[in-house]
Amino acid sequence: MSNKTTIGDKFKTYLKHPGSFIMMLLIMLAAIITFAVLIFLIAYILINGVPHITPSLFSLEYTSENASVIPALVNTIIMTVLSLLIAVPFGIFSAIFLVEYAPRGNKFVEVIRLTTETLQGIPSIVYGLFGMLLFVNALGWGFSLLAGAFTMAIMILPLIMRNTEEALKAVPDSYREGSFGLGAGKLRTVFRIVLPSAIPGVLAGIILAIGRIVGETAALMYTSGTVAQIPDSIMGSGRTLALHMYNLSSEGLYMDQAYATAVILLILVVGINALSSFIARKLTKA
Repeated sequence: MSNKTTIGDKFKTYLKHPGSFIMMLLIMLAAIITFAVLIFLIAYILINGVPHITPSLFSLEYTSENASVIPALVNTIIMTVLSLLIAVPFGIFSAIFLVEYAPRGNKFVEVIRLTTETLQGIPSIVYGLFGMLLFVNALGWGFSLLAGAFTMAIMILPLIMRNTEEALKAVPDSYREGSFGLGAGKLRTVFRIVLPSAIPGVLAGIILAIGRIVGETAALMYTSGTVAQIPDSIMGSGRTLALHMYNLSSEGLYMDQAYATAVILLILVVGINALSSFIARKLTKA
């Protein structure tokens, strides 16, 4: 009864203030629409894709008969690992410098923050054209996984920096003061106290970065290429799952396989998020 009374009291309070009541209705409507669209998209992908997941779809080599996703899946994993190896150290160390070492109120620091926020809003096609001009043409790497990885690293770097910076800011100053009071130096405090406490926030940024890498098409189309095979080295061309799905659907001949690829891509993203959340919980408990 108490819960019903509380809800009723809140509802009556909203009715007394028309503006609050309208805002409540708009927020509830937005939440319901967002949830409904999400459920619709997932159901649409599963209904159209699951029936077309066949053993031939998981052949080791891509052919015009099987439209295998295995080469694209392997390329996606390689692209993700390479991009994170490049971007994560730079992103985390840059955030540590901005929060822990840079003077507060410094104009140079403010310029860096403004730049990272601006870079987050740049369309991916611009990154793709930049990567093509610099890595593919100027450096002579050609269409390769390495060119795609460097392009993706530049794209996700602002995302990792901003999330890590916010995670470090969220760590209470009492942690730092306690560490200094026990005689620990600045470097030891940052890497043994502050950074472990900020791990969940850092991982959240990395998870978002992984999602952007896995789902990217425009930037990789101009840098890593569209070859549907596993390259012999990172200097070879190869396409990821999202690019594979785009190519299949744009050709119009493999729509069933494109839907099946979408299901695999959805499972991959959910699996990565679940694994990252599990690791974050373990690290937090430790």
